[in-house]
Amino acid sequence: MTGAPQTGTAELCYPLAGKRVWVAGHTGMVGSALARRLEREDCEILTVTRDALDLTSQDAVSRWVESTRPQAVFLAAAKVGGILANDSYPASFLYENLAIETNVIHAAHRAGVEKLLFLGSSCIYPKHADQPIGEDALLTGPLEPTNQWYAIAKIAGLMLCQAYRRQHGCDFIAAMPTNLYGPGDNFDPASSHVLAALLRKAHEAKERGVGSLEIWGTGTPRREFLHVDDCADALVFLMQRYSDAVPINVGCGVDLTIASLARLIMDVVGFDGTLVYDPQKPDGTPRKLLAVERLTAMGWAPSIPLAAGIAQVHASESFRAAVEPLEMLSR
Repeated sequence: MTGAPQTGTAELCYPLAGKRVWVAGHTGMVGSALARRLEREDCEILTVTRDALDLTSQDAVSRWVESTRPQAVFLAAAKVGGILANDSYPASFLYENLAIETNVIHAAHRAGVEKLLFLGSSCIYPKHADQPIGEDALLTGPLEPTNQWYAIAKIAGLMLCQAYRRQHGCDFIAAMPTNLYGPGDNFDPASSHVLAALLRKAHEAKERGVGSLEIWGTGTPRREFLHVDDCADALVFLMQRYSDAVPINVGCGVDLTIASLARLIMDVVGFDGTLVYDPQKPDGTPRKLLAVERLTAMGWAPSIPLAAGIAQVHASESFRAAVEPLEMLSR
């Protein structure tokens, strides 16, 4: 860990003006938010679709990076999902994420990319880490079993950034965001994260006129949520102002129980039913709140309150597209 940060605004050490910036994973929730945020910077945004470039192919990634020559890279591409998806497809989550990050980071080094930001996840930290979780908690205890495959891949990615920095002097950094939500989220009941899953459940319960909303587990685990547009703003901030081997947490510093989240979502949706708990389903990590003092001391803070952010997602085109089949059936 570096020394205690001093409060203030960090100096601009890597301006993006005039740079060729590749957003790897630009069609995903974080990647699309990054692309939107980078439109406010005077840079050239590079993107490539999955059909045109398979990020799990080392040769394909190497050729594309060599021919395109990005100067900066945001590595937001990943295979992601909630507890059920992680627990059901461990090999896919471990292999695909290892392949993507290894190929992109190595190709960036070979092509002389000036700066790379690797997007990790708060799930890299031990299941029973002291709260709030500081960056120095990494590798100090066992991981949450239900998403350990994804976590191991993300740990490998951030350590790969550290290794290339140490051996080759690459300015590769890693940011660990908290739980994210926002436009473009995955609302599939079988693979979504908790906020997106609860939002869809509450919306469908209201549309169907049922009287209750079921949530997994006991409702007692505590989670922190950050709007993806706030996350993208933080990542652009860090790309331009942070250069250190130590990963840096990205969050809002406030958490709430899953039950409280469900009630908040019910209020936003306008569903006045009751909550029903399924304690046979896993709770996951008891609490996961990131320590974000290092980031806030640099001068960054989120701007989107949780209730307003959830309302924005509920009204978004991506959410409406996800639930449209249900609404068509109910007419």
